[in-house]
Amino acid sequence: MRIGIIGAGKIGGSIAALLETCTFCQEVRLADNRPLDSLQSLPKSSSQTLDVTSRPALKAFVESCDVIVSAAPFYLNKTIATTCADLDRSYFDLTEDVETTHFVRDLSEGRRGTFMPQCGLAPGAINIIASGIANSFKQTRSVEMRVGALPLSASNQMKYYLSWSTAGLINEYCQFGEALIQGRRLLTNPLDGVERLTIDGVEYEAFNTSGGVATMCESFEGKVNELSYKTLRYPGHRDLMKFLLVDLNLCQRQEVLTQIFDQEIPLTFNDVVVVYVNSVGSDGGALLQRSFVKKIYAGQVSGRSLSAIQLSTAAGIVAVLELFANKQLPSGFVRQESISLSQFFETQWGGRVYSEAETVAPRFTIQT
Repeated sequence: MRIGIIGAGKIGGSIAALLETCTFCQEVRLADNRPLDSLQSLPKSSSQTLDVTSRPALKAFVESCDVIVSAAPFYLNKTIATTCADLDRSYFDLTEDVETTHFVRDLSEGRRGTFMPQCGLAPGAINIIASGIANSFKQTRSVEMRVGALPLSASNQMKYYLSWSTAGLINEYCQFGEALIQGRRLLTNPLDGVERLTIDGVEYEAFNTSGGVATMCESFEGKVNELSYKTLRYPGHRDLMKFLLVDLNLCQRQEVLTQIFDQEIPLTFNDVVVVYVNSVGSDGGALLQRSFVKKIYAGQVSGRSLSAIQLSTAAGIVAVLELFANKQLPSGFVRQESISLSQFFETQWGGRVYSEAETVAPRFTIQT
């Protein structure tokens, strides 16, 4: 299978590194609007410059591939998905943007290809894991999903350094989320719903952000009373973000804050991804609690050092690409929660990075 990746930044290059180890992938074509770094350690991969806003150039690239993965900024995904639909190519992306997901869903109606947005970590793997745990009960009362991509240490006031798309980070801090509250689907205000929790001896705060719940509220409406997604950060981060986005009204000028963050906040590869799912339900008797806790650290794959967020995000989408290659995904729009937990863990990278065999993932090296 020839896989095209549009957007060869932190995550796009990581996806290529993981695909290098996968037998279902014969070739990877990376495209970006900037010249790419050397692909010497990735013999399956080739690269080219691509301006997504150029319809002829985008069409030619999509036609040259069997399936397209968008690792581009979320605001380019509508154009990429439309071209895939026009050319009968399957489409996967990493977006946390709710509006983009709705667009892709409408676009996919009646199409022969597979259209699966919201792959990756959150949304993505977290939804597969949470739905698997929720479905393990005969009756499910509540589902809590909490995910944080964090520096292992931070000395600034924000208690945070950048590790993934700044535009995506700020967008999820600004958009409404969704939750099931007393069985009803309701919108949640970003940065609200603050709670404190301790995982593996470390204290975190969690608060509402958009996108991470994916389509689970729709899927579990009428089946679960309480279902929510929140982002994990170190205590104090949320208050500073609310000052910037609400008090200074930078939520209305996201491009300004994105530029400031990219210029002034350091990028870190010394990070950790914390995945936490807690669910309460019953198998016909007393109430039971089941949980999934995982810390994912940086690793080296195909001769490339990958941060925890790169590894966990790339693993989520490469796992569903493996299912697609094995003809385990239907045509049209595909929800994350339609994949069973056993299917996900049986894939090469879903199992290697997310398997519940260990609470804390080891650092590892995969060579091809």
